[in-house]
Amino acid sequence: MLDILLFMAAPFAACLILVGIHGYLGLHVLLRGVIFVDLALAQIAALGAVIAFFFGHPPGTPVSVACSLTATIVGAAIFSWTRRREQGKVPQEAIIGISYVVASAAAILVADHAPEGAEHIQQVLAGSILWVTWPVVIRDLVIYAVVGLFHYVFRKRFIQISEDPAGAFRDGVRVRFWDFLFYVSFGVIITLSVEIAGVLMVFSYLVAPAILALGSSPRWGSRIAIAWGAGFLASVLGLVSSYQWDVPSGPAIVCSLGLFLALFAGWKRLRRAEAVGNGGREPALR
Repeated sequence: MLDILLFMAAPFAACLILVGIHGYLGLHVLLRGVIFVDLALAQIAALGAVIAFFFGHPPGTPVSVACSLTATIVGAAIFSWTRRREQGKVPQEAIIGISYVVASAAAILVADHAPEGAEHIQQVLAGSILWVTWPVVIRDLVIYAVVGLFHYVFRKRFIQISEDPAGAFRDGVRVRFWDFLFYVSFGVIITLSVEIAGVLMVFSYLVAPAILALGSSPRWGSRIAIAWGAGFLASVLGLVSSYQWDVPSGPAIVCSLGLFLALFAGWKRLRRAEAVGNGGREPALR
């Protein structure tokens, strides 16, 4: 039993720091209405890693991380530049979506000519968090803490743009500049997260806890606490299931988050039905 706990300690610690930063950033993503920006940036970061792999640099090496980060910064510049004061004929989500598709297709084309390219694509999607090492965990913890501090210092500006972008434009805020800073810091997190957790797990950690949080509370403090709690419980359930039934840990955690969303949706539906039955209605979150 002690050997098992020691083996799972590093993956569990990695899950905790992923939950910590992604639970917060996911709230901004949903409020901004750019649901697939995390998936797109994750895939763009993966494309950078695949290109590095094609030239003989395995995942986790400095060259691989540099290629992923460079690709992500380019994506951040595109997404911040395409932000408009008012919604145009082509919504920004469409641009984000096509960016994801093109990055995915390019990654497949590059990997097709690389040795063991298919296996590498699968690893990028599913991740390999079960084999994460303590040096990687400590490195990511330090970087995530720096990014977290940056967001804490400028939290009022980021929250204003996420909750009321039209008001920010009216107040003369340089929204595209702050968007670029947001997406670059976001991209740094995505680059490191994809390396250890994979695209699917990163997307789930960002979106699923944030959905639970936004559907449960109108206050930022409570939202962050709920997102962290949901991500923590899903990580424990996924890792235990991974060990118990010998299944991949990343997909197990993703399915755990999906289960939580299904249970939450069922609970909300029951509350709504009870409110209607009592002649009232469920109070709306403000």
